[in-house]
Amino acid sequence: QVQLVESGGGLVQPGGSLRLSCTVSANILSLNTWGWYRQAPGLQRERVASITNGGPIRYADSVKGRFTISDDIHRNKIYLQMTGLKPEDTAVYFCRTNSVRLGVSWGQGTQVTVSS
Repeated sequence: QVQLVESGGGLVQPGGSLRLSCTVSANILSLNTWGWYRQAPGLQRERVASITNGGPIRYADSVKGRFTISDDIHRNKIYLQMTGLKPEDTAVYFCRTNSVRLGVSWGQGTQVTVSS
């Protein structure tokens, strides 16, 4: 399995920004997809943004125009830049990768709280 370690979560006021980072133990380009999910209390885990190897970047409708996913293939890192944060963005954010050979891997999650 791929080891994933997230960082960058915290408490931010509405309208603020945060950048999440995920360190990946594998070569990102050996993976099929990589991205970010989130889970708020009492709700199902949902995809926030993802990158498909050689394919499109996808965003949840709720974050389009506010969040940007990117990667650094040399450092094997995945980022999620979040701007215009809203209270409804409060959740635990998880890094996720998928590989035909290694399957699905999840990080331990990082808490993002948007509150005044």
